[in-house]
Parts: sequence; C-alpha cells; structure tokens
Amino acid sequence: MIARALWILGVFAIAFVTASVQLDRQSRYAPSLASTVPEPFRGFAQRHVTANALLAEENALALEEARQLVARRPMPAEHLRMLSLAEYAAGDAEKSVYSIQLAARRGWRDQPSQETMLRLALAAGDQGEAARRYAALFAQNGLDEAELQSLAEMVFGGGGEEARAQFAQVVSEAPRWQRVYLRKGPSVLPVETFVSVSERLTKAGVRFECDSTARAVQRLRGADLAASEELEASFSYCP
Repeated sequence: MIARALWILGVFAIAFVTASVQLDRQSRYAPSLASTVPEPFRGFAQRHVTANALLAEENALALEEARQLVARRPMPAEHLRMLSLAEYAAGDAEKSVYSIQLAARRGWRDQPSQETMLRLALAAGDQGEAARRYAALFAQNGLDEAELQSLAEMVFGGGGEEARAQFAQVVSEAPRWQRVYLRKGPSVLPVETFVSVSERLTKAGVRFECDSTARAVQRLRGADLAASEELEASFSYCP
C-alpha cells in the first residue's frame, strides 16, 4: 500500500511539474497567465510578474521580483534593465546606474539600455561615451530617422569635436557600421558632423565604394552645396 501511495504521489508530482513548465512557456505569449505559474517554475512568467509590479508602482515587490528575474535568467539585457528601473524606483540610484551599465555592455543591441547610457554620458559631460552609445544605436534598424536625428543633435551639437572623433573611430573599426554610414549618415547626422566624420574616416584609411560616395554627395548637394563640395573633396580617391 505504501509503495502504491508513493507511486501515485510521484505521478501527481511529475504531472504538476510538467503542467507548471508548460504553463510558464505559454505565459511567454499570454502574459495574463504569468500570475498563475507556481513561483518556483517562473521563467518566462517572471518577466511579466516583474513588469506588472513595476507598472503598479509596488516598488518593494518590483525590486524583489526583478532580483529573482535576473537570478533565474541573467543573460537578457532587458532583465538587467528592469532591475535598474526597480532599483531606481526603490530609491537606490547608484545600483540603478550600475545595472543599466551592465545591461548596455551585455546587450549591445538593447536600444533602451544604449539610449539610457547615452543620456547619462551626456549628463556627465562625457562626449566620447555618448558617441559610442550613439554608434550602437546608429548601426541598428529599430530607431527611425527622426529619433536618430534628435539624438545626433544632442551628441554632436555645439561643436562636439570629441564626439565626432570617437564616432569616426568606432565606424572605422567596424565594417558593419561602415556599410550603413553612407546610407544613414546624410539623413540623420548634422551636415557639418557628416562632413567632418567622413574626412576623419578617409584619413583613417577607410575607403567606401565610389557609387555610394557619389550618392551621398548628391543627397547633400540639395541641402548644402558648399558642404557637398567639401564632402566630395574628402572622397578624392574616387575618380
């Protein structure tokens, strides 16, 4: 009898665990199920539980849930970003800044983390760091041109020589940034910044396809003839 009872309990335990895991997986696409997932089995559900606590401004609970989230699934940058929000809401600004820095390092493609770091760098007067964060956003496809234009004005406006130099250095070292530079640059960068960075890239030995440089010059010509001529001179290696 005891053996049979233990066997039945074992079957129920396996069924409970299986159902909990399946429910957690379903909560990934149905956030309303998150609260029904037993606490030890929350993986995908934990993110929704944390988000709900943040939205409800239950600061102590949000911090506890965010810590659980990062402990269980530390890799996604989004989870560290949520921990940063919870720490800030709980009044710990120092830990919040540290967490968002970790998120930005871990998730180069995590746009909110990179934009937050960009704004923190600007507030601290660190033009070089702001330019590096802008480069990370510039290379992605998620931000629209208007947002990139607005951020570019913040980073490179008012001279911004350090920012321009750092941005040019990042682009010169990364082929994937070079591929999008001439395509996006004329549309989102201030004219003087685009010309200055292009000149720096040429001096650094970067050589773009001449068809692409011709299109960039043509796009700039309608907005600023003098700037387009200066840009064309920086691409003197093209026939």
